[in-house]
Amino acid sequence: MTKNLTAALQDHLAGSVTTLATCWKVTRADTAVLGFTDLDRDLVIDEITFKAATGFTASSVQSKSDFSVDNMELEGVVSSDDIAEQDVLNGKYDYAEVEIFMVNYEDIDAGAIYLKRGRMGEVKVKRGQFIAELRGLAQHLTNHIGRVYTSSCDAILGDARCGVDMSAFIAASLVTGAIDRQTFTATALTQEAGYFTGGELVFTSGLNAGLRMEVKEFENGTIVLALPMPNTVATADAFLIKAGCDKTEGTCKAKFNNLINFRGFAHIPGMDTILQTSGTGEFGDDS
Repeated sequence: MTKNLTAALQDHLAGSVTTLATCWKVTRADTAVLGFTDLDRDLVIDEITFKAATGFTASSVQSKSDFSVDNMELEGVVSSDDIAEQDVLNGKYDYAEVEIFMVNYEDIDAGAIYLKRGRMGEVKVKRGQFIAELRGLAQHLTNHIGRVYTSSCDAILGDARCGVDMSAFIAASLVTGAIDRQTFTATALTQEAGYFTGGELVFTSGLNAGLRMEVKEFENGTIVLALPMPNTVATADAFLIKAGCDKTEGTCKAKFNNLINFRGFAHIPGMDTILQTSGTGEFGDDS
């Protein structure tokens, strides 16, 4: 992306009257590309149609020179033709790449003024509108690189660092009774209470097929998800559910027989030891 303006666009900006339109190009994780504009008619740029009927509005763009994260908010009306509410609820727009630029709509070939590039945060739907925070590229500079010393394990259950073969800890089952989109029963699951707590569930049939959610609680065949599913959960919906791990040394040993790969530091001193002063604690007083 370049911010060098063409001579034609510079001449247009120097004039007393301008014909500028702001465009948003959205590239979703599934590679679908959508275009939107604040103009009152559609624009076709690089074979992409930037639609005008979506009702996009944007807050002011904040950019600083201190490497803090640039941010702005996008708001728009959920439309069945352009942005389907179900697609938003299913997470298809989460972390989509966004490019924002301005063009002279009377002379598209004159080039563009690029304003911002980044990714959407989690997209929310509220009273028929979607609201998405756009985070600039500096967001990547806030990511932690390297390991952090913690008493709990920092590996992801089943990944290369963990080393657990998850095939023995995944169960296939069916919904036998749905209370709501977040809570339902699966009587075929007879594991002890908490076995799947903190694990992950993915539906393989029904309206939520292909969607996954973290398990908040599991007891006596009743499953409570961390958040409601976007679609109705119905009896006989099939799913796969993965055992959960609380990242403690005891669970790693007793539940997964994987203590050799435990990635935590269970015996490092806690804050109570660090803040300990003379005359207190296990060393007695100094009198």
